[in-house]
Amino acid sequence: MGGVIIDLKRENCVAALTAIGMRNADEMLGQYVQTGEFLDLERGAITSEEFHKALRKHFTREVTDSQIDEAFFKFLIGIPAHRLTALRNLRPKYRIYMLSNTNPIMFEHKIREFFQAEGLEMENYFDGIVVSYKAKAVKPDRKIFDYAVETLKIKPEETLFFDDSQSNLDSAAKLGFATYLVKPGTEFTDYFSRPDK
Repeated sequence: MGGVIIDLKRENCVAALTAIGMRNADEMLGQYVQTGEFLDLERGAITSEEFHKALRKHFTREVTDSQIDEAFFKFLIGIPAHRLTALRNLRPKYRIYMLSNTNPIMFEHKIREFFQAEGLEMENYFDGIVVSYKAKAVKPDRKIFDYAVETLKIKPEETLFFDDSQSNLDSAAKLGFATYLVKPGTEFTDYFSRPDK
């Protein structure tokens, strides 16, 4: 989802967390995979409440849950309208699924809001959704792909997986998925306008 449907800017999040007193935000926040409490939250090892409590030890001053969340949300830029339109236009022809490394704080708040821009809900754009914190595994771990196959009842050999991380694509390819790298500055819809399509 991030880097494919939702635009991200890691630097904004690092700056916002640093501004409210976090000492090592740059070390803990990755573009594709997180570390520390951020990773624990994404893989469902801790709850949002446990995340807030555990993260506080990295701050130089007292912060509220809301301050942490608002800084965390700065990672997310938004979904350009043309991508929502593209998802709607593809659904009559294909089954569309989401597989994302994410966490309940972002997913149930800002991300859900982004998908409501056209007056619809996130579920109106997808035939199924798998998120890391519910799967208890993060990409590129094979476990999340196995979880998606089982939960969504899909066949890897009949599924095209889009991602902006080559390591995630490599893991999916080992399981039989067709893959397509969405490079910075490109769109996932570019796949459908290729001459060989």
